[in-house]
Amino acid sequence: MAKQMHKIGIIGCGGIANGKHMPSLKQIDNVEMVAFCDIVREKAEKAAKEYGTPDAKVYTDYKELLADKDIDIVHVLTPNREHSFITVDALEAGKHVMCEKPMAKTPEDAKKMLDAAKRTGKKLTIGYQSRQRINSQILKRAIDDGELGEIYFARANALRRRAVPTWGVFLNEEEQGGGPLIDIGTHALDLTLWMMNNYEPAMVVGSVFKKLGDQRETGNLWGDWDPEKYTVEDSAFGFIKMKNGATIELESSWALNILDFQEASTTLCGTKAGADMKNEGLRFNGVKYGRQYVNEVSMATGSVAYFSGKASADPALVEAVQWIEAIDNDTDPCVLPEQAYVVTQILDAIYQSAKTGKPVYFD
Repeated sequence: MAKQMHKIGIIGCGGIANGKHMPSLKQIDNVEMVAFCDIVREKAEKAAKEYGTPDAKVYTDYKELLADKDIDIVHVLTPNREHSFITVDALEAGKHVMCEKPMAKTPEDAKKMLDAAKRTGKKLTIGYQSRQRINSQILKRAIDDGELGEIYFARANALRRRAVPTWGVFLNEEEQGGGPLIDIGTHALDLTLWMMNNYEPAMVVGSVFKKLGDQRETGNLWGDWDPEKYTVEDSAFGFIKMKNGATIELESSWALNILDFQEASTTLCGTKAGADMKNEGLRFNGVKYGRQYVNEVSMATGSVAYFSGKASADPALVEAVQWIEAIDNDTDPCVLPEQAYVVTQILDAIYQSAKTGKPVYFD
């Protein structure tokens, strides 16, 4: 039986749309991108020309795109502040929604999205493609097989030495809600919670720093940032205690005087073994026959097909494929909105704790 042809509308035609979503969707047979919206019309026109159908429509008002009843899926790829209300409107318009990470700027906004998905019965997922990396999939499989035992301590790692994004609205607190914590810390935390299968936080303590954002001659990977526009933190750290007693340390930075930096990774300690993603790889450690061991998994022997028999080393493509398949088969997408909501709650708690100097407790 032929698969349904899905008509997709893209809302937000900036960097993440061009670098991740549109190139991936273009490779899926039963997908057509038929509408593109951006407040800068030229961006939408460029996207339509490169990725759209010959008759693709271009909008500057997302509500006009949502009025098209032929569109059944919408990708929300805007700044964080706009995620919630656009997603809610899209769900109410009868569309399935892929929203780029983080779920929303605040837990209150994320809850509106979650409630709208439940109310409308439409599918909602969030773009945490780090789950689809080969090392992530292998580690998750090992954990599900019980190889680590009970995981009771973890580190969520999202540390850059000098890699502050200087384009778009990344440095704008009003648009984004924060800096590295909400931008890349969100990936590391999502990955860690997913591996632990633990979404019940009890208490959070956080520290947020802006110690380097006012500097010039920064040595930044993408050129010097403008201190006048740098309104977010340059690093943030959280201590998270879960209701079952498990503990997570979350580390995030765009700019930090550190040599041991890694991003979108997790370190896990269990009763049977431990694991980490050092240097974008995967290592297991433990004790066997009375001796300590370290096993490093080769990432150079080809990719592993976990969805549809499609072997791909590109997490963005795997994410897009499993998302469309979830709609085709009426199954859950890999990233559930309930999971992403907890990520947003914890990130917000770190910010709140840093402001008040007090722990934030969950009911």
